[in-house]
Amino acid sequence: MTDPASAIERALAYLAAMEARDLDTAGGFVVATDLELIFPGGRTFANIRDIVANSSGRYRFVKKRIETRDGWISDGRVRVMIAGTLYGEWPDGSPFDGIRFVDWFEFEGDRILKQHVWNDAGERLIAMQKEAGT
Repeated sequence: MTDPASAIERALAYLAAMEARDLDTAGGFVVATDLELIFPGGRTFANIRDIVANSSGRYRFVKKRIETRDGWISDGRVRVMIAGTLYGEWPDGSPFDGIRFVDWFEFEGDRILKQHVWNDAGERLIAMQKEAGT
């Protein structure tokens, strides 16, 4: 089992690789089988390539500002939480910033077994639609 501090660094490196769309590097941080990836709206994915394919129509690009990170051991597994804000561009090119996010990880050994993601992007889109009168 990896220690919480090492798991935080591994989770951050994984997120950086995903943001850079370096899927080969990102793939080295996750388990080969039984990977559980759950994203806002309860969307589940079996692999990281499916995450990228799904997000291609949601944003032109999205990046993370990391504000907090924490790691601990619970039930014999290392868990990590990383939180901050998202910024980037919507598909129409308009910018966004300040969207809160939380990524929660569970490790199996030194690899990510589970990633659960929460963010307020959907709430931001609803607010934008109301402002536009649609």
